[in-house]
Amino acid sequence: MSTEIIVAFLTGILGPIVLVLLKTYLDKRKSKPDMIKETLKVSELVTHSIDEIREEFKADRVWITQFHNGGNFYPTGKSIAKFSVIYETVNVNVSSIQTNFRNIPVNLFSKSINELLDNNKIIIPDYKDESIATFGLKYIAETTECKSGYLFAIKTIDDKFIGTLGLDYTKQKMNLSQHSINEIEKHASVLGGVLMTY
Repeated sequence: MSTEIIVAFLTGILGPIVLVLLKTYLDKRKSKPDMIKETLKVSELVTHSIDEIREEFKADRVWITQFHNGGNFYPTGKSIAKFSVIYETVNVNVSSIQTNFRNIPVNLFSKSINELLDNNKIIIPDYKDESIATFGLKYIAETTECKSGYLFAIKTIDDKFIGTLGLDYTKQKMNLSQHSINEIEKHASVLGGVLMTY
């Protein structure tokens, strides 16, 4: 091969390919989001939203769980579905539940999660009223000092169930109106959009 052919090949074919690859690499590095910055942005947005929900509906504690992969089963390697309380806001003199609800296997709460999956909400104005279905949540209400509880499914636009919005009333029972329940469902929809966008 002559030197002229090699030079022509390097400048005419290989040169532009290297430039395209270099440009692609630099563009990817430039557009890579800052994970910490994004996480803090979402956290601020969600925390502000649940603070407003707590104040508007006079709840003592408002929290959000999200589903996540909690490892793998042995020996099948199948993913273990779990949930954790990721966001929470509480009133003064109300205990936090966030540290107690980390990496909880979904199957431990199958009754309540199935109810949320099917009907999008669980309404419990009085945990001590035996005529109200609690879907296995009564014993949790006792340990978290919850007198009334309202849970709402958080779903994506394409109807994937990604978590739960919960309102707890610990100081006194609360019987929310249908209008309030409808408003909280709207908040849950908005939160689903926020959590999926980021």
